[in-house]
Amino acid sequence: MPDDPGLDEQYRLGGFGNRIGFGASPAVLTVDMFRAFTDPASPLALPVDDVAKNLATLLDAARAAGVPVIHAVVRYASPAEAPALIRKNPVLGTLTADNPFLDLDPRLGPAPGDVVLVKTGASAFFNTALQPMLTGLGVDTLVVTGIATSGCVRATVVDAIQHGLRPIVPAECVGDRFLTAHRVSLTEIDAKYADVEPTDRVLALLDATKGDRA
Repeated sequence: MPDDPGLDEQYRLGGFGNRIGFGASPAVLTVDMFRAFTDPASPLALPVDDVAKNLATLLDAARAAGVPVIHAVVRYASPAEAPALIRKNPVLGTLTADNPFLDLDPRLGPAPGDVVLVKTGASAFFNTALQPMLTGLGVDTLVVTGIATSGCVRATVVDAIQHGLRPIVPAECVGDRFLTAHRVSLTEIDAKYADVEPTDRVLALLDATKGDRA
């Protein structure tokens, strides 16, 4: 019996994987790229040093092109803000004001003009001002970056497309705790919810918006 086709091929044969394309007015969103998850000294850290380096380059390009940059980070005034989520993941209950790792990764900003958005759920859209902010800015394309690919990145991408946006995921600017989860999630995101693109291509697309924003 022949081997089953790979996951990419199965989605293609099922009619998935169409390209949504880059629109005329992008914004870049980082998801959970703060020190609790990026600093090796933090007990919650993920192996995402390369992701942070790649993302720093992408953010510099976005700012140079006049593209809005938004950072979504988790903060809890009290575990009562997300009781079920914290019951499932008690470690998230440590992301309160007394945690010493709440600052954004210093390689990423925030730079002047960046927006830092506090979230209490997985998706950056859940109970936040992200959608009205993007609407007010006239954004049609959301470049989603950060961690974790299988969790908060995926949740945000799903909500982005459900809000009528064009989600784009630069492959080298997202990461996860587990390589298998990362790879499978990227395949599924690309098949159903967003265009997963090489970071170099996204950099070129951001650069191409400079003339439109001059």
